[in-house]
Amino acid sequence: MSLSPCLLMVAPNGARRVYQDHPAIPLTPEELARDAKACLAAGASAMHVHVREADGRHLLDAAAYQDAISAIQEAVGDQLLLQVTSEAGGRYAPAEQRRVIEALQPEYVSIAVREWFGDANEVHASGELCRHIAGRGTHIQYIVYSPEDLHFFNQLRQQGTLPNGPALLLFVLGRYVDPPIADPGRLPGFLSDLVDGDHWAVCAFGPTEGDCLALAAQQGGHARVGFENNLWRADGRLATNNAELVAETKARIEATGRQIMNATEARQFLALTTSTHSGGAL
Repeated sequence: MSLSPCLLMVAPNGARRVYQDHPAIPLTPEELARDAKACLAAGASAMHVHVREADGRHLLDAAAYQDAISAIQEAVGDQLLLQVTSEAGGRYAPAEQRRVIEALQPEYVSIAVREWFGDANEVHASGELCRHIAGRGTHIQYIVYSPEDLHFFNQLRQQGTLPNGPALLLFVLGRYVDPPIADPGRLPGFLSDLVDGDHWAVCAFGPTEGDCLALAAQQGGHARVGFENNLWRADGRLATNNAELVAETKARIEATGRQIMNATEARQFLALTTSTHSGGAL
């Protein structure tokens, strides 16, 4: 167990859920800004940001990201670390994902290993961009959906495709099913292939989300909570909003003896990972 501070990120919307799934899901820049303020007050130190088309469809667009980021920062200043997604969402190819992130040059981005590197024809270009943006100071979180994904990530880094040095990983427990459920017992499968020096977080689907995140905190990991993956409290009742899930998760993390990072501490923590890597020319 680690008593180091825990990074608590809220993922308030994701690529799929809409108002019909939950009326409090934030989809517009204004709604994201209000949610950010509430989640900050509830204890979040970071926010994972998705943007949407006017009809609710998943969107990767640099201008739309700038609008959302500006609205959130107007509401909370720099008190929340903002991470943008590069998720394909069944809509975008790797070249399109790379193009948006290259144009945006975000402070923090999440990249799914199987999306960016699953096609052998995309490996070189995706690796080159990761090295480039890391060298310019963008923090990267690599999403792995299985221990096999983590093994593949480790191979890519050993080969020099990905930046050298410590990385920040997100382990995904469960998936979109009906009803959605995540098994905390899958966490050891990820940890068995974890390289010393790497940092990791967990997100989980369904009402077992809290159990999974508490276990992650006990094991020295970090947590991502919110409507992207889960709409339910630990007792099975529908959550009122994202802030309620953040507050519940904060309490469970603190019960393990760990404190929650603020945004300044989160930036210092991330400087131990991707910002120390050397970049490569595009």
